[in-house]
Amino acid sequence: MARRTCWCRSGDSPSVGAGVGAMAVALLERDAELDLLLDRLERAVTGRGGSVVLLSGEAGIGKTTLVRSFLERARDRARVLLGACDDLLSPRALGPLRDVAQDGADRLDRALREGDRDAVLAATLAELADPARPTVLVVEDVHWADDATLDVLRHVGRRLASAPSVLVLTFRDEEVGESLRRVLGALSGPTVHRVALVRLSRAAVTRWAGGTHLTSANLYRLTGGNPFYVSEVLATSGTGPGTTVPATVVDAVLARVRRLDDDTQAALEQLSVVPGAAELSLARTLLGGLEVLEPAERAGMLEVRPDAVAFRHELARHALENTLPASRRMTLHAHVLAALRARPDGDPARIVHHAVGAGDDDAVVEHGPAAARAAGRVGSFRQEIALLEHVLDRSHLLAPADHAALLLACSTAHQSIDAQAPALAATEAAVRIREELGDPVALGEALVPLGPILWSLLRPHEAARAARRAVDLLGPSGDGPTLAVALSWHAWLTAEAGRHEEALAISDAALGTAQRLGVAPVEALPRMMRGSQRLLLDAPDGTADLQEARRLAVAVGHHVFVMYTYILAARHLCVLGRFDEVADVVEEGLGYTRERELGIYADHLLAHGYRCQAVRGEWAAAEAGLRRVVGERDGGESMATRFGLPWLARLLVRRGSDDAEEVLAWALDLAARTDSRFELVPALLAEVESAWLGGDGARARRALARLDDLAAGDVVPVRRAEVLRWRARLGEEVPVPDGCPEPFASGLRGDWAGAAVRWRERGEPYEEALELAGSDEVEATRRALAILDDLGAVPAAARVRRRLRELGVAVVPRGPVATTRTNPYGLTERQLDILVRLVRGRTNAQIAAELVLSVRTVDHHVSAVLAKLGVSSRSEAVAAAAQGDIEIPSR
Repeated sequence: MARRTCWCRSGDSPSVGAGVGAMAVALLERDAELDLLLDRLERAVTGRGGSVVLLSGEAGIGKTTLVRSFLERARDRARVLLGACDDLLSPRALGPLRDVAQDGADRLDRALREGDRDAVLAATLAELADPARPTVLVVEDVHWADDATLDVLRHVGRRLASAPSVLVLTFRDEEVGESLRRVLGALSGPTVHRVALVRLSRAAVTRWAGGTHLTSANLYRLTGGNPFYVSEVLATSGTGPGTTVPATVVDAVLARVRRLDDDTQAALEQLSVVPGAAELSLARTLLGGLEVLEPAERAGMLEVRPDAVAFRHELARHALENTLPASRRMTLHAHVLAALRARPDGDPARIVHHAVGAGDDDAVVEHGPAAARAAGRVGSFRQEIALLEHVLDRSHLLAPADHAALLLACSTAHQSIDAQAPALAATEAAVRIREELGDPVALGEALVPLGPILWSLLRPHEAARAARRAVDLLGPSGDGPTLAVALSWHAWLTAEAGRHEEALAISDAALGTAQRLGVAPVEALPRMMRGSQRLLLDAPDGTADLQEARRLAVAVGHHVFVMYTYILAARHLCVLGRFDEVADVVEEGLGYTRERELGIYADHLLAHGYRCQAVRGEWAAAEAGLRRVVGERDGGESMATRFGLPWLARLLVRRGSDDAEEVLAWALDLAARTDSRFELVPALLAEVESAWLGGDGARARRALARLDDLAAGDVVPVRRAEVLRWRARLGEEVPVPDGCPEPFASGLRGDWAGAAVRWRERGEPYEEALELAGSDEVEATRRALAILDDLGAVPAAARVRRRLRELGVAVVPRGPVATTRTNPYGLTERQLDILVRLVRGRTNAQIAAELVLSVRTVDHHVSAVLAKLGVSSRSEAVAAAAQGDIEIPSR
């Protein structure tokens, strides 16, 4: 049930209630922070753009008090929307946004009612982007937020630069978890302001207490300057000479409670088990009326508002709740549970929270699945898992069929956050149950997700067996959506084993099954599988199939399948060497992730994007990116690790990095565990190259022998051709096979000049340099050395220098190290050449002609120069060169 939460809910302030004898409505040592908030408001209402304010600090530090003071000034200048996150066992999905919707955010309210995650993203932004309606949106305690809420806040926070709005997020910095940390990391730039509140000074505490520096010593020592702690101690003990300070702040809170009459104490105990605020209707149901709360309100323990009742601070609520005997807490939770279950619109997540607190297992099992489904629908997968696990912990109350279904739902949620190990455990448990039930169709359905999960965990042979068994069990039941899915995953795993034509036939069967059903959404997965295989086989309609699969998945909001279409396209285009298309696919796919907050898939795409950068010669950026997505070996191996590690190893080998052999060993080990050409071929090619660069021909040939086994029957000509080119480079006589693609064919024929030109046209400078270096001609070899030095290809450059000496060159250039080290921007010699020509007004085409480079290569060099100078245009680069310590020759 949606529940409004007012801005004065927490009251974690140095302002205290009646009868406390403290400074009235004090806002001590917060002037700078308040001024910043008011300045952001002024910018928003005068049309100068929006802002995000991230307000952090420990519990009780005064975040809500500062927000309260700000909003008192903001209400007559802007619309105020307020929401808060509650400390439930599993947070309400989009809970604070449901609060906001009840404050008059009509578009958001409609989107929430529809339950469409994308619509919620769009509607929240629309609420803040209306130029005629400046808005302040405050979301408190986002350290307790569900994942879907965090997705919305990240989405909105990155798009407020031109909106007439201020977004204020408060959180306890000591409780920032992984999900919130990602959101905070994504919010950056000049429109984002981080405000960390610190404890009050000794002088402020003295002023507040109204005593002297001496009489406040114990108070400051006990509270450390935390405003809430100070307020509680003052409310309990007073400030006069000889006052006894409680041993702990919890003692102070309890002392205030114990001063109240028995009925009021009992009412406070009842409310203490309700996180956040209790709406008035719930409070009246629980207490029989609100009159009993009057003494507590007068004492400043809680606040009674037009819509809800709340403790002045969650710390006070926790202090009281945690002192209750377990039996008493359970009874009080049972009262709340009964009240919520009696409502037609009871929020299932709240019901589960109180059912667990009451020890009412039947209620957990009854309401947990619905609460989990509600969380999953809007993308709060971690909350969905938590709710399902509460139910699964009570599996003795479940029928076996229901138990298996919930395990599979839990597996799907784990897969959605790329948590494959717990997904496997849940799926295997469901399979065991359905094995015992003896229903072959139900068992087949449980086996369907097992294949891709096992594949993700680098257990390819078990994955293939599970996929085959699922198809065998489901096949006799006739056409059905589950059979179409089972066939699709079977096709995927067959392709991973290198049997692409067989995989295409299975994909065709899956697509036929889906089309006979006449249900368009079922068609997306098999069409995607068929398209990916046809693309790899270089069939012209492969890309069209993938695009159609993407359209079908977008239409039904199946974001996982949408991202698979991008990831598969990028992966296979990389294999085919079609890197211009890879870059376009990655850019489009990343745009989709940003618009819909699907960051979990971004690294999968970026791994292929960084591979493109490496091919284009942008090695520093590519290495930094690949290292990030690959991660550390002891940090687990994600899908991004699988996609990026072989290419990282090859790049480090080419750069001569200190850890190249270590990373290469990891890549070879991972590739062996995948038993897939997609990882084995690039990893083994990296080993061949490492051995060749190090002069270890025997090791290179051993790796090539393993590649020969993989190349036998490989349907991808590019992979076969690259193996042959390395054989020739190692001195073997290699005939040019029919259908060998360029530029490999030219290289194998000995046409080094033609091969070099073609590599240059493709924008692949390292390959161009290797062909030039194999020419046995001095000038061509010099050009190879210049390219390799420019790239930072230290081992290959060393080989070429040796070759130049063998060719009789007496003076061999030393390389660009000194130039790069001494210029203030770290530009390489080639990049300095480019910058000189930019200053002289040359176009990229003119620079390409002068330096004998492809226009595409010059494009990449210009981009690298702009990045190092920290500018975004050629004119800015020229200005930076003029202002910087870079010597530009006049001619």
